[in-house]
Amino acid sequence: MGNENKNEQTQGYALEKENYILMAIGFAIIILGFILMSGGKIEDPNTFYPNNDPSQTPEMFSFRRITLAPILVLFGYAFEVFAIMVRPESKIIQKLFRK
Repeated sequence: MGNENKNEQTQGYALEKENYILMAIGFAIIILGFILMSGGKIEDPNTFYPNNDPSQTPEMFSFRRITLAPILVLFGYAFEVFAIMVRPESKIIQKLFRK
């Protein structure tokens, strides 16, 4: 009699709405990082340095492509882990979504 209630489990999603919103934000951060990483085209793909002069390809070695974008991508992945692990009842989520 009382065992019937213990065996019944409520069906639902594994994560709450807030988790999915945070995951979408993290995904957008990752995409932005990859967009910032793109570019730096050189005219002849067979030569890494045109005329053996690295100063002729400064856009390929810019701060944005080799430092900022990879840091942004790593932050996006860390944010994804946070978005999955955080509980909607936590104070951080309560402040963000003003519940």
